[in-house]
Amino acid sequence: MAPLNFTDRAKKAFLLMVIATCIFLIYMLLPQNSTCSCLHPSNFSRLVMKAQLRSNQTALGLEVDNMFSSIDQMIPRVTYTDKGQTSSAEKSRTSLINPRQSYCVGDQLTIRIDALDYLGNRKKYGGDLFIGRVFSPELGAGASGKIEDFNNGTYYAHFTLFWEGRVKVSLLLLHPSEANAAIWKARNQGFENVDFTGTFTSQTHSVKTKCNFEIQTEKQLCEYADDRDGEYFYCVKPEHVPCDGFTSMMSVNNEHSYLSDLERSLLVRSNIGKELKKPFEDINVLQCDKSRSLKEEKCRTGMHSPFPSGYFLESVWNPVFCSMSPSSTKDLMDKCLPGKMIYLMGDSTLRQWMPYFTNNVKTLKSFNIHEEGLHGTIRYVDIDKNIQLQWIRHGHPFLTESVYNVKSLAYVPREIDKLVGGANYVIVVTIGHHFRPFPLTLFLRRVICVRKAVERLLARSPDSKVIVKTANIREHSTDMERLSDFHGYIHYYATKQIFRGLNIGFIDSWDMTIASASYFLHPVPSVIENHVHMFLTYIC
Repeated sequence: MAPLNFTDRAKKAFLLMVIATCIFLIYMLLPQNSTCSCLHPSNFSRLVMKAQLRSNQTALGLEVDNMFSSIDQMIPRVTYTDKGQTSSAEKSRTSLINPRQSYCVGDQLTIRIDALDYLGNRKKYGGDLFIGRVFSPELGAGASGKIEDFNNGTYYAHFTLFWEGRVKVSLLLLHPSEANAAIWKARNQGFENVDFTGTFTSQTHSVKTKCNFEIQTEKQLCEYADDRDGEYFYCVKPEHVPCDGFTSMMSVNNEHSYLSDLERSLLVRSNIGKELKKPFEDINVLQCDKSRSLKEEKCRTGMHSPFPSGYFLESVWNPVFCSMSPSSTKDLMDKCLPGKMIYLMGDSTLRQWMPYFTNNVKTLKSFNIHEEGLHGTIRYVDIDKNIQLQWIRHGHPFLTESVYNVKSLAYVPREIDKLVGGANYVIVVTIGHHFRPFPLTLFLRRVICVRKAVERLLARSPDSKVIVKTANIREHSTDMERLSDFHGYIHYYATKQIFRGLNIGFIDSWDMTIASASYFLHPVPSVIENHVHMFLTYIC
């Protein structure tokens, strides 16, 4: 057969076709910004595995895996067949190390805890979750204690005595190690504890459908992806409505549990947050050195925040690593808010700040962006003083039985990336409570991506102010498998590790709410006031 002869025009056409095909393939393989697409059942598993493999091969995936592994090693491996073999607050013993008739302000108080089970046997491993607190109710004073676990059933609770007077000691066994091991294992098994219901709308249809981070179904799925940050969310695609028609969502806790009956028995309310008996009286603290001062330099970004990070006295928070401004909160607002663009990004514990601002700065006016629902974006402005104050909720997961708009739902890293930054830009971030029912890797990935976004912001605009507010403790009467403060403690530990060394401010709401015994999802007003005062100290 004679060889084929291409004309120049045919060669050019063929070459253009090859180039166009290559460009199309490259575009399809490149990571895109947050997108939605339709997935058919036949290729869904392959695409999800491909996305997970791509994520695991990145530095982000490795960092998530390493952090998860380091935390997993902290969780006790336990074997028990009966509740009687688990740690008991009633049976456990406490004793003062080197007891004295009186102590001086600034002294250390150490209490030994020997954990025993319900049968009176001494525990031989650690992992119990104790919460320690010293307080003087008549002084409006309180401080957290640091628990040292020797991993053999012995613990030390370390307290600093910050004020003069009679000081009470509280030691709570929140969960025994056996319960912690159970809810840690359960948490990381999957996403079935919460049901999300999405609403899709078009000109002719409004359809509700199942959504979640993972969905096992033969039906067609819509994928909502941010490939760069490894964020993926799915909804069952309704008939006659495109994936772009996803407009709103709500969630409910379902009856599903990953726990056995024995494990669930450890989480009934009567077993949670039990006070340990103490064979000693209140502590007598004297002001031995009148010249002694615990005050340091003014709080500024970049300072290391230890634990405990401060104490309450007369219901005012006093950080141990820096000094709060002596000015009143209102005076600080009048002085420091003009000219500022303030972005609050997170959950409703951060939204609590908004009415506190507006109650103290009467010139702030609501800017109606016509977003319905309790959890819509809130924006206040003062045109004359050039103040903008905005709260937005963080991206999936956001747990509420109220319907909220998903079109304005924003992943915090992407929102930070949108900001040019500068001396007048202030960003506050809180992430925590809504992530408790889900595998820890979801939380770790999000917080690491927030850190990376903060690093990018500070690289392009070093004068920007970034403040991280930790999540707080909450009620012990609500669904411990999903919402336990054990999950909160893991988040708290991970958050401090991930943001360590950055030039940011840190508001330790975990510490504040333990010190004030504020066991509420939404902290009491006095805690919010101290949050805001510390925030203003950072930015002034």
